[in-house]
Amino acid sequence: MPKKLVVIGNGMAAGRVLEELFERVPGAYEVTIFGAEPRVNYNRIMLSPVLSGEKTYEDILIHDEAWYEAHRITLHRGKPVVEIDRVAKRVIAADGTAAEYDQLIVATGSMPFVVPIPGAALPGVVTYRDLDDVEKMLVTAQGGGRAIVIGGGLLGLEAAAGLKAQGMEVTVLHLMPTLMERQLDPSAGYLLQKAFEDRGIAVRCKANTHAILGETHVTGVRLDDGTEIPADIVVMAVGIRPNVALAKAAGLDTNRGVLVGDDMRTSDPDIFSVGECVEHRGLCYGLVAPLYEMAKVVAAQLAGDETAAYTGSVTATKLKVTGIDLFSAGDFGEAKDRQDIVLRDAARGVYKRLVLKENRIVGAVLYGETGDGSWFFDLLRRETDVSELRDTLIFGQSYVGGAPLDPTAAVAALPDDAEICGCNGVCKGKIVQAINEKGLSTLSEVRAHTKASASCGTCTGLVEQVMTLTLGDKFAKSTVEPMCACTDLGHDDVRRLIRAAELKSIPAVMQELGWKTSCGCAKCRPALNYYLLCDWPEDYEDDGRSRFINERVHANIQKDGTYSVVPRMWGGLTNPRELRAIADVAEKYNIPTVKVTGGQRIDLLGVRKEDLPAVWADLNDAGMVSGHAYAKGLRTVKTCVGKEWCRFGTQDSTGLGVRIERFMWGSWTPAKVKMGVSGCPRNCSEATCKDVGVICVDSGYEIHFAGAAGIHIKGTQVLCKVAEEDECIEVIAALTQLYREQGHYLERMYKWADRVGVESIRAMVVDDLGKRRDLYERFVISQRNAQIDPWAERVAGRDAHEFRPMANFTLAEAAE
Repeated sequence: MPKKLVVIGNGMAAGRVLEELFERVPGAYEVTIFGAEPRVNYNRIMLSPVLSGEKTYEDILIHDEAWYEAHRITLHRGKPVVEIDRVAKRVIAADGTAAEYDQLIVATGSMPFVVPIPGAALPGVVTYRDLDDVEKMLVTAQGGGRAIVIGGGLLGLEAAAGLKAQGMEVTVLHLMPTLMERQLDPSAGYLLQKAFEDRGIAVRCKANTHAILGETHVTGVRLDDGTEIPADIVVMAVGIRPNVALAKAAGLDTNRGVLVGDDMRTSDPDIFSVGECVEHRGLCYGLVAPLYEMAKVVAAQLAGDETAAYTGSVTATKLKVTGIDLFSAGDFGEAKDRQDIVLRDAARGVYKRLVLKENRIVGAVLYGETGDGSWFFDLLRRETDVSELRDTLIFGQSYVGGAPLDPTAAVAALPDDAEICGCNGVCKGKIVQAINEKGLSTLSEVRAHTKASASCGTCTGLVEQVMTLTLGDKFAKSTVEPMCACTDLGHDDVRRLIRAAELKSIPAVMQELGWKTSCGCAKCRPALNYYLLCDWPEDYEDDGRSRFINERVHANIQKDGTYSVVPRMWGGLTNPRELRAIADVAEKYNIPTVKVTGGQRIDLLGVRKEDLPAVWADLNDAGMVSGHAYAKGLRTVKTCVGKEWCRFGTQDSTGLGVRIERFMWGSWTPAKVKMGVSGCPRNCSEATCKDVGVICVDSGYEIHFAGAAGIHIKGTQVLCKVAEEDECIEVIAALTQLYREQGHYLERMYKWADRVGVESIRAMVVDDLGKRRDLYERFVISQRNAQIDPWAERVAGRDAHEFRPMANFTLAEAAE
């Protein structure tokens, strides 16, 4: 019979205990969990990216519903325990729910400290501890306004950055002379304050809050010096206290926290305690790494290993604010028996300080460049003698001995228990073991099995180096390639951060996201231009310099340096006036070839570059606009004649195709998009090999997507079936907008669908009508600035320098 294990608390520490326990002795315990929150276990240290908009609640889940079911855990959510009956060995929740135990784990965490000043209980005063707090802040931030954060420590600064990202005017009030004074020396604190002020966040140090103002809701704060600052919300982020009330009421020994020994048992041998509620050897910990170290010992003890012991932790700190790199570990206080090694690079905003005592690192502060933080932390934790490394120590692990090393060699030197991922407490040995035992070869697989780099992502480079070391050429690094050599970030991260940090220009992206080059390259500039155009259609102005030559001159370059011009023909329809204009233009400008395209249009091939504006002007006079045959956007909507002429036609396919094209022309997408509408299942317009296709049937319209008919041949997949034309257009626009928002630059629609999954697309576009409507409305907004004929703009005289005579042109431009 399995023993009964009851866990009070459903947080990160308790969750890690159970993970370790299930791995050691699966099925040995019947587990019951009581959680105070009405939800499953999530990563609290990732609340800051949720507040800033960089992640969602779903992104930070640690254990989903399926995990609890798979391990047959009874989860009582939203039921805080109010009594531990140690005699009867049972716990009782507030609603009367009870459970008996053989072994009990108390993991009640901590409580946020609220400064006891007048007005502290007013509506609008929130703490920053759980998802409920974040949701309150997000609701307030929807209306803009002013926010005050009391506390310039780790949590307070992350809250301030998140609220600023949500559009609020933010002021940080901090009692001490410099920010994060417990983790940073004054120099690093100064740099940190400057970085926040550069982001538009006001910082006032040596500021003591005297009272919070307001009658029925917060209106501001008053400082000791009489200064009053208006506010719509006040966030208290001044510290935490171990939550010991339940343990104390049960008669367990407590001090600041629940007292435990090295075996993590309380004064009752059948009761363990773990996490922020614990006091061990006089210390309480509020960072995740020590909690996970405790959790391993608890799991080992429950599995029967009585030798397992927790002897304390040396802690390191990282700030989770996009664009600000900060690392701190150990003790950096000044003393006569200590020596400093300092590196300052004011131009790059880099500051590094190592504090040595008897040739051993006892403290480290890194700002602006933190890649060697894990290595310095390992040297500190192991009390390694660094006398032989002294001359090059400050330059980091890659320069040990005075010459740069292969980064893989540096990682190879790390021991197996060296921490790689601080957010999830994952060491190098666990990653290597998972790779070897489970045959992992991609970063996504390592993240799924170990959680390494799955949270804030700052350790991704280290994880990749461990994988390279372990797998060699078998490491499928192509799956985690950065978007170009100018950055270590992939397309998804860049897109997420553009939205979260509200970056609205290419220089802003490069500055805030740490681009390695000043101007970017031919790979990243067009991609960034597209992402900004997609995310901020009403704010961002398309940057022609960041487009390829075809898009800059709105025509397709040919192998002889001339261009082809393709006017738009809506749904493949034309008329005598348009045909006459095309013929006249071909004769007037000696255009050698006139060809019908596969997209039911006419292509004028061999146009000289200097003639392009005049050709466009003549076509414009006939009412014709650019067909965007060069565009990363909608090219054509191919149609058959439909029921108006064909005896097999079931719907007006030509009319629907024209509606779609007139509605969607001009829209930019990650790669070219071709569409087709067939009037019956005979499929004369080849709709089932297009990016988006419609097959008309008697009862309505069958919408297909993710086909290809180029180098790759791929049939479409059915997205859904609708009854009305209007709904058909809404679904297609929503689908296109989702592709615009999720697709990587130059990624065709079928590749996007393969990457994100057809079911996830269908869930957003078909199943969830609210999300579909939101996507549709965002597409409509973007079209307001997109449907401007570029030919007409150029005819009006813009950028005439682009159309210089061919004598000054070389085919090298085609590679731009």
